[in-house]
Amino acid sequence: MLNEYAREQMVSQQVRAWDVLDDEVLEVMRFVPREEFVPADSRTLAFADIDIALPGGHRMLPPKVVGRILQSLALHPGKRVLEVGTGSGFLSACMGRLGAQVRSLEISPELAGFARANLRKTATVGVEVVTGDGLQLIRDAARYDAIALTASMPLYDPRFEQRLEAGGRLFVVVGESAAMDARLITRLPDGGFERVSLFETVIEPLVNAPHAEIFTF
Repeated sequence: MLNEYAREQMVSQQVRAWDVLDDEVLEVMRFVPREEFVPADSRTLAFADIDIALPGGHRMLPPKVVGRILQSLALHPGKRVLEVGTGSGFLSACMGRLGAQVRSLEISPELAGFARANLRKTATVGVEVVTGDGLQLIRDAARYDAIALTASMPLYDPRFEQRLEAGGRLFVVVGESAAMDARLITRLPDGGFERVSLFETVIEPLVNAPHAEIFTF
């Protein structure tokens, strides 16, 4: 009962307050037990507005960022989703609950195992966790209705947008340090792309993502 109250407070005071107004997204975040996706020693922090430490030195996205990602992707049952960076599996579970078919890539074997265990114990369906480097696995020819990168790209990599179906949406955070821009990129029917800046944030970079060259004299 206490967790249900804390989850409702998280949704109303953090997620909704950050312009997440989609009722389906809010309901999913009420339903999926976030406390089951954090390390055991961090359960008291499960609903806090912070990025929680995960195995291997990684971080779990704050609830409000998860809400903005879900709202931006506008998922519906049957949509094919690629997630790069499974993390704890919480975002994956939310997308699966929305009816999406999720292929989630995680470079850390330890973290991939942690996510799989979390997804099993919460009886999550529709999510496949693949251990591997998303920057390498994106080379396949598969296309998706939505793609979510849960870590930032210091330099934007256009290969991800090329994996979108017409009408597909890509969520990506681009930049370094405190100058990171969360973007929604939509593939148009004519093959072009619409790019919208959503908000500013700071999240850890994607492992092996290229950085801008630093010139020294």
